[in-house]
Amino acid sequence: MNLQQIKTAIAQGKIVHWSNDNYKVILDNKGQYLIDCILNGYCIGLTWLDGITLNGKESEFYIK
Repeated sequence: MNLQQIKTAIAQGKIVHWSNDNYKVILDNKGQYLIDCILNGYCIGLTWLDGITLNGKESEFYIK
């Protein structure tokens, strides 16, 4: 999935994961897209600081 596909899926209420089911892409209350580790609550940005480059390969994101 590319960045726009991920954002669209989340807007539609779909659950998007990265790499495996332990990493969920979320939209926080500040409008930030994050990758949340559900095991420990640690988050990283969905993208690098440029707002374009994903923190992971497009092929690693999927809808559950």
